[in-house]
Amino acid sequence: MKELLIENLHVEVENKEILKGIDLTLKPGQTLAILGPNGHGKSTLFNALMGNPKYKITQGKIILDGEDITNLSVDERSKKGLFLAMQNPCEVPGVINAEFLRSALNARKEKPVSLYQFYKLLDNATKKLNMPFDLANRNLNEGFSGGEKKRNEILQMLILNPDICMLDEIDSGLDVDAINDVSNAIKSLQDGNHCFMVISHYARLFNLINPTDAIIIVNGKIVLKGDSSLINRVDKEGYEFIKSEYGIEIEKSTEKSMNQVSIGVCATKEMSKNIHEK
Repeated sequence: MKELLIENLHVEVENKEILKGIDLTLKPGQTLAILGPNGHGKSTLFNALMGNPKYKITQGKIILDGEDITNLSVDERSKKGLFLAMQNPCEVPGVINAEFLRSALNARKEKPVSLYQFYKLLDNATKKLNMPFDLANRNLNEGFSGGEKKRNEILQMLILNPDICMLDEIDSGLDVDAINDVSNAIKSLQDGNHCFMVISHYARLFNLINPTDAIIIVNGKIVLKGDSSLINRVDKEGYEFIKSEYGIEIEKSTEKSMNQVSIGVCATKEMSKNIHEK
């Protein structure tokens, strides 16, 4: 069980400041809903926490269980229990999905799991997500539909069993059945030992996973903290009340598109390299 502490985090992309002082503490058992208009820093927060090198931390610290991980690489943070399910997972031709998953799992283990143990784990995880098992034998995300890519991100989460799960719009593009499958997978890890941070623009997923807390990020700052009632208010009223009640002007989008700057490129290329070297 690990606690994540974010202190005065400032982040810039291509010399433009996106996050302007984020302070946040996340404890095991929490499920935090992260709300806010498009382009105001939600995905930037996740990328900075995961160590995407294109997101430069100019001030602040990221503390995991008392250890400063601000300058660690993506793979080092992953081994320490952080996980990011991306909006737009990239396709990696030539890397078999199952091989990628097994390599990622073994990178976290002192002793590699046997092939039998791994495929048993994989079989259970695919059944939990109602995924065809043959997706595991295809190239990583290549030719996958949008929904299959999202399920595959959650499959990784189930296989790796991370302490801190960051889910970036994992429900976008999913039909009702798929959202139910994904939410059930999330709920299977809401056992008091894991922490979730979830970005979504839809109340449906939040209603299924029952967040314990919620924050709203506007203009690169946390402007409101509260419980799940914040989700219902935003769902009904949008973000207009932020201006009318708190006097905060909502700036034009400042965040770079995840399609343009993706942690998936650097992370999966490194994993691909490791797989082919073995």
